[in-house]
Amino acid sequence: MAIRKKELPDVGELVVATVREVYDYGAYLNLDEYGGLEAYLPWSEVASRWVRSIHDVVKPGQKVVVKVIRVHRKRKTVDVSLKRVTDSERKRKMAQWKREQKALKILEIIGQKKGKTLEEIYEVVGRKLEETFGDLMTAFEEAVIRGAEALREAGIPEEWIEPILEEVKRHVHVKRVKIEGTIIATSRAGDGVERVKKVLLAMKQQLLRFSKDISARLYTIGAPRYKIELEAYDYRTIEKALEEALSEAEKNAKKLGVEFSFTRERK
Repeated sequence: MAIRKKELPDVGELVVATVREVYDYGAYLNLDEYGGLEAYLPWSEVASRWVRSIHDVVKPGQKVVVKVIRVHRKRKTVDVSLKRVTDSERKRKMAQWKREQKALKILEIIGQKKGKTLEEIYEVVGRKLEETFGDLMTAFEEAVIRGAEALREAGIPEEWIEPILEEVKRHVHVKRVKIEGTIIATSRAGDGVERVKKVLLAMKQQLLRFSKDISARLYTIGAPRYKIELEAYDYRTIEKALEEALSEAEKNAKKLGVEFSFTRERK
């Protein structure tokens, strides 16, 4: 499953392909991302090490990641290399491909509910989502996190917002990240308990004000030790929120005469 966004790939581009036929002199592949466009894999581009037979490396029906080395625009065919793709490039490209396939399947289901083909729904909403967020799955993840706001930001027609949200919430699960740490807060003042409470409460309020996407738990594990647990959808948000909350806490602690320290737990 793929949406063909251009007729031919560029030289140097990594593409996912399916091996069609294998001969002693090379193999013929179909490029999955280009509507099954034919590609030729020469024997000399199969492996960087010596192999007894090309049949030991590629087999019909196999999915491979190849690099485009020549483009024949008049014939509308390309030559590709398997040996010029590193392990890290292969893993990264295949992971990206699987994300795209999942996203296209979700888009297809959304379209079917409104009587649209995959190509039609892509033109109505898919293209807008890619232009705004870079790729479909990232757009769907943003929709899970921020809801209708993310879809409106991409200019999605209002009648499509609810069907998209309904489907992505069913199929897309965004992992939240977590930071934990221990706070020690003490005061020798007569109302020291109240002063410590004020410092901790102000810290939690600062965290919640930073972003609605952050969840924060702050509880005692035996005075003067307190546990703080933060969760959010990305480390950048959570790290910045923690930095600002600790700054606020230290400022209030100094003003109220509370001894304050924070130790982050390392995973």
